[in-house]
Amino acid sequence: MTTSDPTTRTGLVETETRVEAPPEIVYRYLTETDLVERWNCATAEVDPRPGGIYRLVMGPGIVARGEFVEAKAPERVAFTFGWETEEKHPIPPGSSLVEIDLVRDGEATLVRLRHSGLPADAVDDHRSGWEHYHARLAIAAAGGDPGPDPNFA
Repeated sequence: MTTSDPTTRTGLVETETRVEAPPEIVYRYLTETDLVERWNCATAEVDPRPGGIYRLVMGPGIVARGEFVEAKAPERVAFTFGWETEEKHPIPPGSSLVEIDLVRDGEATLVRLRHSGLPADAVDDHRSGWEHYHARLAIAAAGGDPGPDPNFA
């Protein structure tokens, strides 16, 4: 059993957010650097192909990193996930898995996220984080301005 294998951990976060934009638009907000930065982080480096980097600088010294496992436009994105620096939870880069399915709902999209492989004590913090950032995604992808992230303003 290794800490880098998401199947060895039991923590799971599942969320669903409705975004008033079609999957083709929402997918771009998950895979294009400039659009990721509008709602999710200060700076991003994303290369949405298997093995491509997923790295977000959230704020000073807070960096999420992993690599893309799957990028199937416009319906699915999956990437490994962890933190370069240990904040509250020791989750090494690439040690958990985030799967995001985009389901058309009329003119809108249901964003269904599943984050597996988390330590049990990290589930609540990560659920809260995903809910916060997906609310910001919903604003940005619908053409609005989510404004400065209150977590790092």
